[in-house]
Amino acid sequence: MKELVESIENYIRKPYTDYAVMINGEWGSGKTHFWNNKLRQRIENIANAEGKRYKTIYISLYGINSIEEISKKIFLETNPMISKSLKKFVDDSDGNVIPEYVKTGIDIANLYGAMHTNTQMDFSKAFSTDDKVLCFDDLERANIDIIDILGYINNFVEHDGIKTILICNEKELATKFKNNNIEMKTLIATMLLKEEGAINDEDKLEPFVNKLDSKIKSIFDRTNAYERIKEKLIGECFEYMPEYTYILNGMIMKYEYDLSLSKFLKEEISTIIATFNKTNTKNLRVLKHALNDFERIFSAVKDAYPETPRETLRTLLMFTIAVSFEIKVGSEVKQIFSDVESNEEYQSYIYTSSLMNDQKGYYLREFDTRYFLNSKEEYRFFKFVEVYVRKRIFDEKVFGANMKEMLNQKADKRSDPNYMKLLTGAYWKLSDFDFSILREQVLYDIKEGNVPSKDYVKVFAVYKYLNDMQIITVDMSDVKSKFTTGYKLALTNEARYKIDLDSVNVDVDAEDALVQEFAEECRKAKDVIYDECIREKVGYLFKNLVDNIDEFYKQMIGPYSTIPVFAKYEMSVLYDRLRDVKNNDLYNIVSIMSTRYDDKEELLKQDKANLKKLTEIIDEKADTFGSTIKRALIKNLSAEIKKVLKRLEE
Repeated sequence: MKELVESIENYIRKPYTDYAVMINGEWGSGKTHFWNNKLRQRIENIANAEGKRYKTIYISLYGINSIEEISKKIFLETNPMISKSLKKFVDDSDGNVIPEYVKTGIDIANLYGAMHTNTQMDFSKAFSTDDKVLCFDDLERANIDIIDILGYINNFVEHDGIKTILICNEKELATKFKNNNIEMKTLIATMLLKEEGAINDEDKLEPFVNKLDSKIKSIFDRTNAYERIKEKLIGECFEYMPEYTYILNGMIMKYEYDLSLSKFLKEEISTIIATFNKTNTKNLRVLKHALNDFERIFSAVKDAYPETPRETLRTLLMFTIAVSFEIKVGSEVKQIFSDVESNEEYQSYIYTSSLMNDQKGYYLREFDTRYFLNSKEEYRFFKFVEVYVRKRIFDEKVFGANMKEMLNQKADKRSDPNYMKLLTGAYWKLSDFDFSILREQVLYDIKEGNVPSKDYVKVFAVYKYLNDMQIITVDMSDVKSKFTTGYKLALTNEARYKIDLDSVNVDVDAEDALVQEFAEECRKAKDVIYDECIREKVGYLFKNLVDNIDEFYKQMIGPYSTIPVFAKYEMSVLYDRLRDVKNNDLYNIVSIMSTRYDDKEELLKQDKANLKKLTEIIDEKADTFGSTIKRALIKNLSAEIKKVLKRLEE
């Protein structure tokens, strides 16, 4: 960093330059912080040949949509009181040289109307260029052509000799050149290849996608143009390599109002840097956000659990930083973390990933290896931290459960469920005698349905692995039978309080044929039990039409709003119940039906057949009510259902 500062200072001190310098570095690596907190002041301490100290003018190009916007920014930074009368003065002054950046100010001044100025002023002194240093940041984030921007900046550098510094991420510049207007480029390149007969020719050695890529490059490649103007404009290009310890100390200083947190972070600065390095990025902005999140986490832990061991606080810090960076990857990674409910489940995913050929498990295993390879802490996944980073919600209930579970585990006051010792690999630490007891206990719990249904396939895969390794010797067909019986029991028990069993995941792609066969049996059993469960619950739902209409409303717009309740009920029975519903409630039911299927086409498809059947029954029997409000309301219900069904035809 010292060498970079000295190099920039040497550039500024040169009596005359006709080139700019570039500082290149990744997004979030602290380039702008470096300019604001170190480089800017050093430049403004330098005097030119006339003894005047340099004035820096910083312009961010982030979101800029036109060259005129850049001109406006420069104008406002340099001459806030310039008026259009100055233009007349310059036009009437023979031989007065107008610097390029002053032309910028004059043009922009016209936008502001008449602002009076002294026409006798010495123009050359008012607009001298030898004491100005321009800094253009976020070059790659402008919304206009980079070539145009560099050509514009070249006017200041070449014509006026203004010292100019560009700050950017050249890697993102290359991506921008490649992806700009990609649909238009692809269309034109495809048309040209078609005219050349290159699409349907017999050349099998070069795939069409390669031909398309080559054609796009040959027609639209702006990289060469960029390199040419860069060679002309940029005299020196410096790679920005942040001094993490220096920057981190600056970040930590913000927390000095909390002596406990500040002291902890200072003592763990090597942990922070080591974890940050494992992210394989240089994005200090994300690290800054992670430390802000940790402030909330540290405070909550210290207040509620002041005796929390130092090792646990360190693990919490590492996990907060790690999960912050990983979640920035995208929605797929967010979903993986969202699906993991506990440290036990996290450990089971890691241990069984290869047995289940599970991509989610592979990712979590890689995550754990990268960040916690040498950690002795068994509790490494804190759900409350993951939720806070991902959703910005600090869930006090999850926080309390996580911390109590972790502290009890450390104090050996809590024993993992038997089946979890198989899923996390903890059985390897047992004696042969204790292991023999454990596997029998697990098999008993499995058969009795005492294990969560979502874990049955995983536990079965571990049993199959142990048998293949000859650690145990069992008849796997008999074991599979016990697992199947237990799975159905577990799922049936869960169905009593779960409305939607789709969340019970048995979609696995295990390489072992027997494991895959068992998973398929679980899938089929789940479908049968789900159907039985829904039919039973739907029976209670429609019974409430007469017995408890308020509960019916609450269920229909709540938990049953995504369940195909009409597909699971006999429509003739439903019609009989509708006959007994009060008129004002029938009116409300029509309103519910009008909005039930908004943005739910799949749900409508499932209910379609029975809904159609219900309209036929209503149309056939509604006249039995005579000329009454009931008849009109029940026919309105039929009309509304028909209107909803018509959506599928559109």
